[in-house]
Amino acid sequence: MSTFDPTLSNRDLAPTTPEQRTWTTYSYIALWFSMSMEITTYQLASSLIAKGMDWKQAVGTVLLGNLIVLVPMLLNAHAGARYGIPFPVFIRAPFGVRGANIPAILRAIVACGWFGIQSWIGGTAIHSMLAVIWPAAATSAEIKWACFLLFWLLNMVIVWRGVESIRHLQAFGAPFMFIMAAALLIWVRIKAGSFGTMLSTPSQFHSTSEFLAVFFPSLTAMVGYWATLALNIPDFTRYSKSQHAQAYGQAFGLPVAMTLYTFVGISVTSASAVLFGRPIWNPIELIGAFHQPVVAFIALIAILIATLNVNIGANVVSPSNDFSNLYPRLISFRTGGLITGFLGLAMCPWRLLATPDAYIFGWLVGYSGLLGPVAGIMVSDYFLIRKTELDVNSLYHSEGAYHYTRGINPRAIVALVIGVALALVGLAVKPLHFLYDYAWFVGFFSAGAIYLALMRLAAPVVESRPALESASSPSDAD
Repeated sequence: MSTFDPTLSNRDLAPTTPEQRTWTTYSYIALWFSMSMEITTYQLASSLIAKGMDWKQAVGTVLLGNLIVLVPMLLNAHAGARYGIPFPVFIRAPFGVRGANIPAILRAIVACGWFGIQSWIGGTAIHSMLAVIWPAAATSAEIKWACFLLFWLLNMVIVWRGVESIRHLQAFGAPFMFIMAAALLIWVRIKAGSFGTMLSTPSQFHSTSEFLAVFFPSLTAMVGYWATLALNIPDFTRYSKSQHAQAYGQAFGLPVAMTLYTFVGISVTSASAVLFGRPIWNPIELIGAFHQPVVAFIALIAILIATLNVNIGANVVSPSNDFSNLYPRLISFRTGGLITGFLGLAMCPWRLLATPDAYIFGWLVGYSGLLGPVAGIMVSDYFLIRKTELDVNSLYHSEGAYHYTRGINPRAIVALVIGVALALVGLAVKPLHFLYDYAWFVGFFSAGAIYLALMRLAAPVVESRPALESASSPSDAD
């Protein structure tokens, strides 16, 4: 730590030591179960039913999307487990020690939006359950906003306690949420009469072309849902005991957890169409529709734990490190977390959850066009240019191998700008709207290919040996 440039490092950004490598395979399985079993995952699946899919089409779309995003997730996770470095440090290799701030802040802003969304969900859950348990206390808009701010404050308290509190919270939350998800499924099954009745809602599409018009942007949204974690997964794998622990834990945890929990959302939403004559995609609204105080109270506890798990794990760790990377000497992990919280408030999360279209085709697909190009550049640089070899000391020094031009790699910036432009051009040019439907894919492959071509046209990159042996995985060097 003492040999690093203080303008590029602090205690939170430095490589993890062997003593800090405490995360096992179960830790990563628990991470994904706890982050998957929450309201926005449920709404992601239920919105597919609301858009006209039957349960088989919806489950297939979710599973395929998560298998796709698992690939860049595991690729980018490798450097975190091998070198013990977080995302904002890892991204310095392709973008430069100063240029890395550009993709890091893109990622951080998206995370702030998610933090606001999750905080709003937690607050509205408290308010909705309060309306069932104690109707007289939930009659004014001020009470709803007070619930929102109360939940937001609870998140800030956990942030202040640090990253180890996140691991303990998830270790408890994962099995609890699995039990609660099963209980919700059984409860609604009893209400509907049978699983056959629950899953009887037919597809609303009358032709293959109608289905594909919804399927492709929905698939992009599935990938976009975890596009944020596909970038900053090194923030978690840097604590892994071994390369195998994080790889096996993620390969099992992500697709299994997402498929199981989205099946709950799909089944329950399909059942709501049978029970109430329309699909109710918001589980908080659905639970309130039954007017059963005991159920509402239990659901409140489950929703709060689920939302806390994912909000802290997915939406605080990364932006806290990203903001710390801007000015390491003044901004710590805790300070970065507070910045995340306040920016999350400023992004008006209630508007992003107004309708299924706003959530999927506006928020999820839109930001995937920003993050897909970053992922493509990261994968191209680490695996195709550097063959997984990084000079750790240079990542923390202004004049090292990753200084490029005044700390910025212009080739990465050009690739990023072109990738984002291609991914989002369909928003402005209607004949090219199909590119927007595939925003993450367009950005990932175009930016990755352009970066690879520009770097190979430049002076060849000399593969360097990691200069900090203690930053390597204690169990694996691969």
